[in-house]
Amino acid sequence: MSTFKGSQARKPRLSVISKGPLEVPSPTEADWPKDDEKGFAFRDLGQDLDSLPQPYRMINKLVNHLFDCAWEVIEEREALREIEKNRIMPTIYPPVAEIQLNKMPGGMAVSQEYLFIGGIKGFSIYNLHSCKRMYVWEKFKVDVSSIWATDVGNEVLIIPVDELGIVRLFYLYKDSLFLIKAINETVGISSFQDDPSKQSAFVKMELSQSGDYAAFLFQGAGDVWLEVYKLPKETWLKEVEHPLSAVNPKKKTKQLQLSTPDPAVPETVEPSLGPTQSPNAIQDLNICFKSDLKLSPPVFVMKIKPPKPIAGTTFKSPLEIISKTEDYCGLGSGQNHFIKDVQWQQHRELFYASHKKYLDGEWEEEPLSKATFHFFTNAIAPAPVEIKSSSGAASILGVHWTGSHNFFLYSLNKILKDKTDCDNVWPCAAPITVSQTSSSSSYLALACEDGVLILWDLAQGFLFGVIALPEGCFCESIHFLRFFLVHEGRNMYPEGPVKSEMMCVVLCTNASLHLVTASGTSGPTSKVLVERSVTHPEEAICTVAPVPALPGMVLIFSRNHSISLLDVAKAEIICAFAAPMHPPQQEMPWKPLFVISPHHPYFLLHGACPDYIATPTDGAKDTPDSVFCFNFEDYPLLKDISKNCTISQKDLEGNQAFSQMMPLEKRCEQLLQKSFQKLLKSQTKEHGQWMRLRRYSIFLQKENLKK
Repeated sequence: MSTFKGSQARKPRLSVISKGPLEVPSPTEADWPKDDEKGFAFRDLGQDLDSLPQPYRMINKLVNHLFDCAWEVIEEREALREIEKNRIMPTIYPPVAEIQLNKMPGGMAVSQEYLFIGGIKGFSIYNLHSCKRMYVWEKFKVDVSSIWATDVGNEVLIIPVDELGIVRLFYLYKDSLFLIKAINETVGISSFQDDPSKQSAFVKMELSQSGDYAAFLFQGAGDVWLEVYKLPKETWLKEVEHPLSAVNPKKKTKQLQLSTPDPAVPETVEPSLGPTQSPNAIQDLNICFKSDLKLSPPVFVMKIKPPKPIAGTTFKSPLEIISKTEDYCGLGSGQNHFIKDVQWQQHRELFYASHKKYLDGEWEEEPLSKATFHFFTNAIAPAPVEIKSSSGAASILGVHWTGSHNFFLYSLNKILKDKTDCDNVWPCAAPITVSQTSSSSSYLALACEDGVLILWDLAQGFLFGVIALPEGCFCESIHFLRFFLVHEGRNMYPEGPVKSEMMCVVLCTNASLHLVTASGTSGPTSKVLVERSVTHPEEAICTVAPVPALPGMVLIFSRNHSISLLDVAKAEIICAFAAPMHPPQQEMPWKPLFVISPHHPYFLLHGACPDYIATPTDGAKDTPDSVFCFNFEDYPLLKDISKNCTISQKDLEGNQAFSQMMPLEKRCEQLLQKSFQKLLKSQTKEHGQWMRLRRYSIFLQKENLKK
């Protein structure tokens, strides 16, 4: 058996040319022997090993292969150890405050200066700056599972959803809380337990940017549908500012003031984890609930159901199809065709015959189709002249359903008697898997099943372009960033409005992260920010979230419960945040519950208390939960970025590197000025040459006269 001689580098067999004993050649080539090359013979150095009988020759090859594999593993581990040794760990910042809860929160939401946390049979309102609880509402029959909040002018609209799937609307005006309506509460809890099909369960919702409209997706009794409501926010404001005189004055305001928590159910705040809170903290209000004033309910606009499966035509002639599509409604949806039932049946039979071996057997019941929907302004589909809509108000609802190629557009300027047919259809080449809009609803991104992104500029009404992700990358989520510029090595937000400049980060199913940008009529581009982690699978990205208070920064949540802040301009990790401890028995993939304030430098994260480590015998109900608050302005690396994150329009106009950010009129003016200066310079040069020629001509004339 041969010994290991570093056979990894041995690929081809070595051979030498030999004839008799080896001799040292003479210094000069003239003294070398002139033997014929035919006298030389090739000798294989591995011939001695090949002469071994079986099975020893096979054993020798197996042992050599084993040594080669072991050596490869050793080299890989040495390389990884060297990388880890040179790896620079980012600065880790702890939270500045902690809110201790007695149960896992049922969702969190931030609006203006308030933090809303869903809890046991209700929700709590906290001061965002001081993390102090201001009010508790606990009048539901079951616990809250999720909660939303949005700005409605200077007021706040709160939308909690309980475990039965019932959606309720609350209106917070200064120090008063009003219950507007329960959207889908049609039966009691006892009836729901007896027959769940009688209750429509909430699935998801979406609010327009201006707070004028809300859309709710419900399912029940084997069906799924989308309900759209108009929110009369101007009417609500008038009703709370000028209550009707018809309200019974004997009814006293039902005020549920915050009392001292029960020691058995602790819910405290520990601000000692960080420095002093922000000096801009709002004054704690004595919020009260008022039941003597009933606000106007939302106005039902329309109900949308999934598109029907394409079936045989009901038209008798092509003329009926043409007349049906004269108003372009539904054009592109595939519903208006002239294919008969017999043709569909023949197609199904042919398909089944071709794929019979794959189709035979038991199949799981296909889940109900789910909708993804967004609100847009009237830039992509102008409203009729007779309909007046306020500037910035939503007027279009875009919807796409699971497994569908089509993106449907519905006008919100409808009345109840109007049909809920779609007004326009954007068909795609592959089924749409993910869609997302920017915070201002100016940009739209559609991700298809084949890894292609379609980018729209809705404000200007044109297509940015289509870009394909790298091979093997498929979109999992899209997150728009507010457009920023790199000025003197720092990310800065332009002070003025920005048009046709789009940035978004795309998280793929293989945990890679990409930056996609588009500008004006130039095609979109893509850049890899984070590669797929092969050597450290525990560091794979599971969630991404932009940070509006920090230009060009996104939070990255990894599977190992680590949280990092990434600069997308440099593709570098700036710092990390101390993630809360979790029970060791939790083996499911981490789905972090967090919320980021859109207007303030705050980031809140749910987790277990750091001074408590659960054991396998501990019950889940005994595990104390907490919400940790991170203030970016309390950390040295982020303090200056958060406070000085805008660049003035004057600085942009004076910097030629940012000429694309100037208004069109200003750019045209600068272009004309440059052209005029260039022309003037050229004319001045020509005039100087003419003057030299003129002087030379006069000199020649004088010389001729002298002669």
